[in-house]
Amino acid sequence: MPRGLSVQSIVDTINNIVWSPALVYLCLGAGLIFSILTRFVQLRLFGEMVRLLFHGKSSDAGISSFQALAVSLSGRVGTGNIAGVAAAIGFGGPGAIFWMWVVAFLGSATAYVESALGQIYKEEEEGQYRGGPAFYIEKAMGQKWYAWIFAVATIIATGLLLPGVQSNAIGNAAELAFGNGETMNTWFGELSVIKFSAALIVVSVLGFIIFGGVKRIAHFTQVVVPFMALGYIVTAVAIVALNLDQLPRVITLILGEAFTWEAVTGGAVFWGVKRGIFSNEAGQGTGPHAAAASEVEHPAQQGLVQAFSVYIDTLFVCTATAFMILITNSYNVVGVDGQLLVANVAASIDPNTPTFTQLAVENALPGVGKPFVAIALFFFAFTTLLAYYYIAETNVAYLKRFFHFKPALTLLKLALMASVFYGAIRTASLAWGLGEIGVGLMAWLNIVAILILFFMGRPAMKALADYEAQRKAGVAKYKFDPTALGIRNAAFWEERKGD
Repeated sequence: MPRGLSVQSIVDTINNIVWSPALVYLCLGAGLIFSILTRFVQLRLFGEMVRLLFHGKSSDAGISSFQALAVSLSGRVGTGNIAGVAAAIGFGGPGAIFWMWVVAFLGSATAYVESALGQIYKEEEEGQYRGGPAFYIEKAMGQKWYAWIFAVATIIATGLLLPGVQSNAIGNAAELAFGNGETMNTWFGELSVIKFSAALIVVSVLGFIIFGGVKRIAHFTQVVVPFMALGYIVTAVAIVALNLDQLPRVITLILGEAFTWEAVTGGAVFWGVKRGIFSNEAGQGTGPHAAAASEVEHPAQQGLVQAFSVYIDTLFVCTATAFMILITNSYNVVGVDGQLLVANVAASIDPNTPTFTQLAVENALPGVGKPFVAIALFFFAFTTLLAYYYIAETNVAYLKRFFHFKPALTLLKLALMASVFYGAIRTASLAWGLGEIGVGLMAWLNIVAILILFFMGRPAMKALADYEAQRKAGVAKYKFDPTALGIRNAAFWEERKGD
C-alpha cells in the first residue's frame, strides 16, 4: 500500500463519493415527492397504522404484521439510535436532530411505497414468503441486471459492511461500562479481554439464532424489540422529566441551529439525513424484505405498518437519545477541520461511539448510565444483526434462482459472523465508514428504482387507492386484485385473488 494511504483513508474516499450531497437531497426529495403523491399518508392514516399493528395473524408461510414490524424494527432500532444520534450531534451540531425528524417524517411515505412494493411482488418459496427490492425491480421494471446488482450490493452491505457497526458499538460500550481490564495479544494486535469476550459472546449467540431460520428470528425479535425499546424510552422520559426545566432550552437549541447557513450547506442537514437514513432505513431498501414476509389481506396494510415503524425509530427512540444528550450537555461538536466547535466533555471522545449517550445517562443517573446503555445497546445492536442476516439471506435466495451454488447460505452465515467479530475489535471510524458505504449503495439503487416505478405504472399508489376505497366501503375482508388495477407480474396475488 502506498505511503500515506491507509484502509481508513480509502474507506473515507469511497464514502465521500457515495454520500455526496446528491444522495442527501435525493433522500429528502423522494420523501417529499411520495408524501405529496400519497396526500401525506403518514398523517391521514396514522390511526389506521396503529390499528393494523395488531390486526394480522401469522400463517405457515408468513409472519404476522406485528412480527414483520418487529423484524423491521430490529433493523431500524439499533446502533443508529444510540451511537448514530451521538455522531449526528457530534459532527453536525444539535440542529442535525431537526433534520433527522424531517427525513423521518418524509421518509415515512417512502417507507410505505417500498414496503407496499415488497408485498405486491413477493413470492412463496420453500414454505415461506420472500420479497424485497430485487424482486420488484425484476418484476415491475423488467430489469434483471438491475435486480442482480441490488441483490449483490445488499448481500455485501448487510452481510459484510453493516454488521461491524453494530458489533463495534457493543464492544466499545462494554469497555466503557466495565473497564478495559487485562489485555491480550491476538492476531489482530493487543486487545482488552472485555472487548474480545464481548465479540465472542455476540458471535456465538448470533450463530445459534441465524442457523434457526426466519421463524426463530421473528419470534425472538417480537419479544425483545418492544421490551428493549420501551425500557430505553422510559429511562429517557424519566431523565427528561427530572430535567423538565431544560427542555425549552434544548428545543430552542435544536431549532436555532437547524437553519443556519452552515447547517443548510452541509453540517446539520448532511449529518441529520445521513444518520437519519442509517437509523430509520426509509428508502434504503431493507424494510421491504420484512414487509414481504408478512401475512396480510392487502399489500397496502403492511406498507402502512412499515411507515409507522419510521416514527417509532426516529421520533421516539432517536429523539429520546438526543434529549438525554443535550439536556445533560454530554457532547462535543467537531468541525470539518477536526477542531472542536463545542467542548463539553473530553476532547478525546470519538463521536462515532456511544460514549455521549452513556455519559448522558450516567450524569442523570449516577452509577447506572454506563452499564444500562451497554446492555440496551447489546439488544438494540444484536437484533439489528439478525435483521441484517435475514435481508442478506433473502437476496442470496433470490440469486440462487439464477446461479445455483449450494453452500451459498452457509458461506453467508460464516462471513457475517466473521464480519461481526472483526467489527467488534476495529476502530469506530472504520466500522462506521464501511457501514455508511453499504447504506449509501442500497439507498442509491433503491430510491432510483422506486422513483422509476412511479413513472412506469404507480403500483404502490394504485394499491393505496384500492385499499382506501375498500376501507371507505366498510368491507369485512380486504381483497387485492392486481389485474383489475392494471398491475402486472404480481403472480402471488393473481393466484390468491379468488380466495
